[in-house]
Amino acid sequence: MDTHSETYAELAAVGPYGVRPGHALITMVEPHPGHEYAYNRWYEDDHYYAGAMAMPWMFAGRRWVATRDLQLLRLPEKSAVAEPVTAGCYLSTYWVTEGRYDEHMKWTVGINKRLNRDGRVYQDRTHVFTAFQDHEATVYRDGAAGPRDFHALDHPYAGLVLEVIDVERPEQRDGLVEWLRARHLPKALAGSPAAMVTLFRPTPLPGDRMTYVKQVEGVDTRLTLLWFLEADPRECWQERFAGLGEQVAGAGLGARVELLAPFVPTVPGTDTYVDRLR
Repeated sequence: MDTHSETYAELAAVGPYGVRPGHALITMVEPHPGHEYAYNRWYEDDHYYAGAMAMPWMFAGRRWVATRDLQLLRLPEKSAVAEPVTAGCYLSTYWVTEGRYDEHMKWTVGINKRLNRDGRVYQDRTHVFTAFQDHEATVYRDGAAGPRDFHALDHPYAGLVLEVIDVERPEQRDGLVEWLRARHLPKALAGSPAAMVTLFRPTPLPGDRMTYVKQVEGVDTRLTLLWFLEADPRECWQERFAGLGEQVAGAGLGARVELLAPFVPTVPGTDTYVDRLR
């Protein structure tokens, strides 16, 4: 079999190869009822590796899960992201090396077409929120101390909160980013169990993407935030997160929180939490 192996050394010698997470894949998926165990085993035993981590320039990944009690904490009740708001009990997050988005996308489209052709794509699931994203900013609670954003998917954080914010008009997004970065997030992180927040903006998926993944919405008007927690989100939800929607709406920036969803990390290689999804 010709694997073009002679080109690998040439490719390694050119282009960016830093450690910054310049881009991310953030994907929230709902297995169809009755398929929870089979979906989890397929994703953990095959797709997480063959469809993600084995790809060039995708250098870190982590899966998260929302048990039913965590799903019921989600806000707002009417969400532009998830319908119903409890949909999407698994979240996968991946970092892509800064400046390598185009190269990674070419590979991911090719490998997913191959996996689909080879019958290695699990069909009984729905992509609730799937988007590649460009890194906008990271805000740290403790300044220069502690793990950096490129460590975030390997560090043993106890929980994660996914926050999706939309503005009314594209020209409002830069103002929202600046308010979040300079004012809102430093204040929200102070004394919080959240160690950092990463901000991303979605990018459109290529036209030759797999048909089961819908085109990204809100490319010009949306921000995606990941809050990395050192405590179980249940322990701090009411005090630290339940009021974030009102704070964003009250900033006068034309912004609305469309999803605020807590997760805990999966336990790789196990079916832990699968019996608590419904």
